[in-house]
Amino acid sequence: MTASVRRWCTWCAALVGPVMLSSPVRAQSENSPTIHVTRAAEPPRLEWFVNKANGTAHDRGTVVTDFLQQQPGDGTPVSESTAAFLSYDDAYLYVVFVCQDDRAAVRANVARREDIDSDDAVGIYLDTFHDRERAYVFMVNPLGVQLDGIETEGQSGDYTFDAIWQSEGHLTPEGYVVRLAIPFRSLRFTSQAEQTWGIALERKIRRKNETAYWPQITSRIHAFVPQFATVTGIRDISPGRNVQVQPYGVTARARELDRDTVAFGTASDARVGLDAKLVVRDALALDTTVNPDFSQVESDDPQVTVNQRFEVFFPEKRPFFIENAAFFQTPINLFFSRRIVDPGVGTRLTGKAGRWALGAIAINDRQDGRAATGDGLAGRQSAIGAFRLQREIGRGSTVGLLVTDREFAGSFARSFALDNRWRLNRTWIATAQLVRSDTLALDGTHKAGAGAFAQIERKGRHLEYKGRYLGFTPDFDAPLGFVHRVGFHQTEQKWRYTWRLHRRPIVSFGPEVAALFNWERTGRLQDRNLAAAFEVDLIRQTKLEVSHAETFERFAGLNFEPQSTELSVATKWKKWLALKGDYAFGTAVNHDPAPTLVPFLGNATDAGVGLTLRPTPRIRLDETYLVSQLERQAASIFIERRLRTKLTYQLTRYLSVRTIVDNERVAVNRALADGDDKRKWSGDFLLTYLVNPGTALYIGYIDQFENIDILPGNPPALRRIGRPTTSVGRQVFAKVSYLLRF
Repeated sequence: MTASVRRWCTWCAALVGPVMLSSPVRAQSENSPTIHVTRAAEPPRLEWFVNKANGTAHDRGTVVTDFLQQQPGDGTPVSESTAAFLSYDDAYLYVVFVCQDDRAAVRANVARREDIDSDDAVGIYLDTFHDRERAYVFMVNPLGVQLDGIETEGQSGDYTFDAIWQSEGHLTPEGYVVRLAIPFRSLRFTSQAEQTWGIALERKIRRKNETAYWPQITSRIHAFVPQFATVTGIRDISPGRNVQVQPYGVTARARELDRDTVAFGTASDARVGLDAKLVVRDALALDTTVNPDFSQVESDDPQVTVNQRFEVFFPEKRPFFIENAAFFQTPINLFFSRRIVDPGVGTRLTGKAGRWALGAIAINDRQDGRAATGDGLAGRQSAIGAFRLQREIGRGSTVGLLVTDREFAGSFARSFALDNRWRLNRTWIATAQLVRSDTLALDGTHKAGAGAFAQIERKGRHLEYKGRYLGFTPDFDAPLGFVHRVGFHQTEQKWRYTWRLHRRPIVSFGPEVAALFNWERTGRLQDRNLAAAFEVDLIRQTKLEVSHAETFERFAGLNFEPQSTELSVATKWKKWLALKGDYAFGTAVNHDPAPTLVPFLGNATDAGVGLTLRPTPRIRLDETYLVSQLERQAASIFIERRLRTKLTYQLTRYLSVRTIVDNERVAVNRALADGDDKRKWSGDFLLTYLVNPGTALYIGYIDQFENIDILPGNPPALRRIGRPTTSVGRQVFAKVSYLLRF
């Protein structure tokens, strides 16, 4: 063993040694405060807290005032006085926040539901099973606009979750007051007579980059839900007969260019459907849908798609799939629901039973039969299923199983996975996953493959580290998942250190370095990325960053060494204005060369600018501009430009009008790159009346134009023209749904 290897082993032993000691996370949760909430004689009213003299005559509930910062200070008192009052009755949990502040400085807009990321906000987190793994979050801005979601340890927050609850808020001369009323039928919890839940309360003051909690939730511990306080006193509650039925109707008419037949076709769709939910034993939710509503009324955010080596990821937005989507998340994404293109009938079971978490989904997909060309395949449907089971081990550790399957006309694609997450101590967490696939194609070809994922991660107030391994055999296949490529093994290391200041305007600053190596299964290097960055955070949500990357890429049997330098800035210095921009320059590989050429290296430039303007609390204007260019010896290879203008007018909390205009232009030098010049623009209008996540009315119109002309002949042909004057896709639709709860 060489001296350098011995030093490395000694350093690792010193670093990991303390990990195996008794868990400070357990000590933190056991020492967290307990709050006792009493039953209210009557529901609290907002005027009791606006008018203090009137409020003293009423029982306003259990009060909490000791809010402590997590950012920018860690453990220092909240900069503006904050109080929360909690109570409950047979049907609701009530929380009223009284927040002092300079009224003129408070950031609050009349916005669409969940569009409050730039506003001041308060919220409550509820760990209703007290498992220190998952928590509901209910948050409002000072005017009562809602945001809800689910926080799960080891995952990103799932803010696609939607619940039915009530909120109201008002600005006052001293700041603002808001009231939340959360129905117990919107929660899942045990059937015990007296509930014991985890709880945390939060306040965000955006202009100060300040986040404060009760109880203290420190960034020195790599955990969120385990740091919650305990709430007791909630007795004799139940969701009751928790049955939800949501009928809907949709009508649409479309005109679209069929590029295969070079002809325009029209289609109309008028249908009704029904979604139903039944809550079993207060904790399990059974969802069933007949002729389901999977229409997507929101447009995907713009992304650069030209000269991309791998598939571009677009997030799921269809209602049936996004609810409880976190139940099916694993480190390797084996269930990406956008692979289900045209679903028909589906059912889903999700929930908790003791230390077990369960998720199961069964659904069909009519797209495979529509696209099939073989005899007897047209009109047939795929059967799709996914099953997820997870068990809590100790505090903060889990082990899980995931199985997915897609069957079509005797073919199948199956995957099996085991994963675990171990909380080693207050700052270190280890995660691992083993996967296997088994695939039989329509032509009888059978293959099986395997993959593995391992990660160790440290998070603290100053030092962060992530070490990761990912690998797949060449025959691994997961058509229901989102896996870029197979036949490789990869390691990644990332270090970040942050200095935090208590002097304005700088909040924090620090460097980050990362290294990624990707090898073929034979051991030959496929990719390498060495990167360094330096970031400065300032008050008013302002961030500056500079980064540089040196890479190695093997593509089409050739070796390349591209590099890039990037500058970025983002700020919300004014409550009515937000700006962001980035500029990157260097070299990149032309992955789509002209047919007579091989891939080659060119000079690359990428830039993006974003602006959000709020001239009034009800109007929001978003402008996004993206440009990507590749050149070779001063000759342009391609250039892609995308411009989006999005205007939203929120007439009330429930009624809004939104218009989007997208422009895209791709210019290709056909002597150097494979492709055509493309010019597109589209208009997208949407009127929304959203009472709650289940009761809504949408009326929309979309039209897309492209620089295409049809040449007459037998058969006719398409040709590119100069201007995008041909409508290639037009649609008008109306959709209404109504939620009934029994």
